Amino acid sequence: MTGRTQRSGVGLLLWLDKIPLTALIVAALALGLAPFTPEPHLWQKFKMLAGGSLVRPIDFFDLFMHASLPVLLIVKLLRLTRLGNKHRRSV
Repeated sequence: MTGRTQRSGVGLLLWLDKIPLTALIVAALALGLAPFTPEPHLWQKFKMLAGGSLVRPIDFFDLFMHASLPVLLIVKLLRLTRLGNKHRRSV
């Protein structure tokens, strides 16, 4: 990785740190589970991916859109866990 790439990666993580955890949880659940009936869209797309029927570009876009906030939530939770462990070691 070049220095510039490392700085931009750190900038993205700092941006993620600024997002309130509660807001990210609510948004990730809302977007990840919408529409709620007959089944969550993200679940439907994962089933299509596993079954090999996720082939149209709109389906890939849909999967990316509905999975983006849950993925950000996971990254933020992992980051909080790692930062918390580093903070406890330094005390």
